[in-house]
Amino acid sequence: MQRERVATAARRLAAEGLVLGSAGNVSLRDGDAVLVTPAGAALAELEAVDVALVSLDGEPAPGSTAPTSELALHLGAMKRHGAGAVVHTHSPMATAVGCVEAQLPVVHYNMLLLGGEIRVAPYHTFGTPQLAAAVLDALEDRRAALMGSHGVVVQADGVEEAVDLALLLEWCCEVYVHAKALGEPRVLDEAQQRAARAALLGQVAT
Repeated sequence: MQRERVATAARRLAAEGLVLGSAGNVSLRDGDAVLVTPAGAALAELEAVDVALVSLDGEPAPGSTAPTSELALHLGAMKRHGAGAVVHTHSPMATAVGCVEAQLPVVHYNMLLLGGEIRVAPYHTFGTPQLAAAVLDALEDRRAALMGSHGVVVQADGVEEAVDLALLLEWCCEVYVHAKALGEPRVLDEAQQRAARAALLGQVAT
């Protein structure tokens, strides 16, 4: 069941155009174990049987496929930020923003569902401890981070929610790119963000 959730999420990311080929990965925590997409897998074709199983310390289960090279990033988000699931994509608009900007400002209130402005982690070679550390810093108090000249990482309680948030982030980046082409985008100030956050939570703004 849990393996199928990971495989379904991977296929959905591919179908939505957020990943191309093997350029992305998905993980889901299951107690003290982690189910994660395997290294080099084409996500559009991933099946439950292909999903790797490792411990929270990264030890592979006997007979498991080899996990993604970004395993340290996934495990770090679970241990440091309490994530239940992590999604990493190379979605086009978000990747483009991460190639140019130092952060994605709050130009639309739906960004508050991601925690606010989205930081861009500095570039490091993929699969390295340096990259994992930089992204984990950028994820502090956020549900998403952009990776400089690389892609996106989203963390959530469940893998389905993580995919939804990855789609939301891509949409926010698309809005930002189009707005930037028209002029300097307006950014919601702190008072506007507080009011929107309260409305999103179904509360009365004070």
